[in-house]
Amino acid sequence: MCLIVLSLRQHPDYPLILAANRDEFHARPTQPAGWWPDKPDLVGGRDLQAGGTWLAAHRNGRFATVTNFGERRQPPPRGRTRGELVTGFLESTLAPTDYLEQIEGDAYAGFNLIVGDTTRVAYLSNRGDGVRVLAPGTYGLSNTLLDGPWDKIRRSRHGLCGLLEQDSVNETTLMRLMADRERAPADEVEAGQLDFDTAYALTAPFIVLPRYGTRCTTVLLADRNGNWRFVERRFDAQGARTGESQYSFSATPAATR
Repeated sequence: MCLIVLSLRQHPDYPLILAANRDEFHARPTQPAGWWPDKPDLVGGRDLQAGGTWLAAHRNGRFATVTNFGERRQPPPRGRTRGELVTGFLESTLAPTDYLEQIEGDAYAGFNLIVGDTTRVAYLSNRGDGVRVLAPGTYGLSNTLLDGPWDKIRRSRHGLCGLLEQDSVNETTLMRLMADRERAPADEVEAGQLDFDTAYALTAPFIVLPRYGTRCTTVLLADRNGNWRFVERRFDAQGARTGESQYSFSATPAATR
């Protein structure tokens, strides 16, 4: 389970506002957010088990983020890691829609992928209806399709809309928004392979469980002058803060084709 809220060109100073919770097993090895030594133009966290990332940005002002798609079907044998979809876009010169259209969706387990810059953003799920260009607006995404019906998606998206209306968008308020530990109504929990208590805990925007939960919250802000801010706050299995990384850079847009 992961959660992303995204606002595009809804604020006079920030054409791009993104806040995200990465939910993962606490034992899965992860590198804190930073500039990558082997890809020095990329900033983000790194999954040391598969080698990719769930969210990163490039010095040229491109960003990408991916979530798994919640489903019971088996992933393809020898399927490719979904984290490479993020770095693939950041290192390419393709426009967002062109990049998404060339992805071989059957080569991956279910995913949701958002890619773009401050002027063009697009979305693709290999469990959806193809590439979608995202118009100016505010969106929510978890492990179902974009703007899905889950309470955590609706509530977090509504919270971001409220911050925009109050002109109260900053790192502190976005981190606070994503720290919401309130669970959905119990009747949203679906019978499945998980026991009820675990499935119920997963309905919260910020998940706290002994073996699995919210590992980090990331805020990504790009202002109208091309200044980017990337902040990652990390948490342990009790939901206690363990560290924070902050990075700022001025984007130099690269030519796309």
